Amino acid sequence: MPGIASAFYGVAVYGFFLATFLYAIAFVGNLPVPRTVDRGPATSLGEALVIDVLLLGLFAVQHSVMARPGFKRWWTRFVPPPVERTTYVLFASLALALLYWQWRPIPEIVWSVANPLGAAILQAVFWLGWALVLFSTFLINHFELFGLRQVYARLRGSTVPAPVFKAPLLYRNVRHPIYLGFLLAFWATPTMTMGHLLFAVATTGYIMIGIYLEERDLVDLFGDQYRRYREQVSMIIPLPRKTPR
Repeated sequence: MPGIASAFYGVAVYGFFLATFLYAIAFVGNLPVPRTVDRGPATSLGEALVIDVLLLGLFAVQHSVMARPGFKRWWTRFVPPPVERTTYVLFASLALALLYWQWRPIPEIVWSVANPLGAAILQAVFWLGWALVLFSTFLINHFELFGLRQVYARLRGSTVPAPVFKAPLLYRNVRHPIYLGFLLAFWATPTMTMGHLLFAVATTGYIMIGIYLEERDLVDLFGDQYRRYREQVSMIIPLPRKTPR
């Protein structure tokens, strides 16, 4: 794929990703959009459970399988390496868009916080979670994470340097601040429905599995450097860094 075509493809996919990311905030937070975790086509409990679990499973499988080094080695036999990450982002965004479109709400209430202060605190934590997600991506290189750096390098006729391990700011006290942000955003709600709970439980489980798979790859990539980091820094809850033995 020529450099200009790669760059156009990368920018277009990034725009699509950005739209799905912003819609995710509205979807989980029940903001004024056509469909959210609690607003959508009415259906039976059994049908809703089957559809929603399949949608969550599809996203989890796509997101995990396409991120594995072995799949990437096979995939780049057909997809040019500079647009591999962009293509991953495209498929992840498509899986999310499908989830938004086909999600079936389960409206039964699990909890509802009537106290205005309590509800306001939960809303604040919700927004804090999304801010943490976005901020953390920029700490490690937002534009490489979503494929723009790779297509820009292709446009210039250069290559992206080999990854170097770093743990800036938040990463000094928690290994996965992005996942922490998602957990805060998914669970902090004044009104928790059964559908929202299903979404939160499933995504939490996927995050735990994703951390295991991701850290296995990071150990393979960075070796003892990452093993020492894992021993000293908490996985998901920010804590003081442990003193090296």
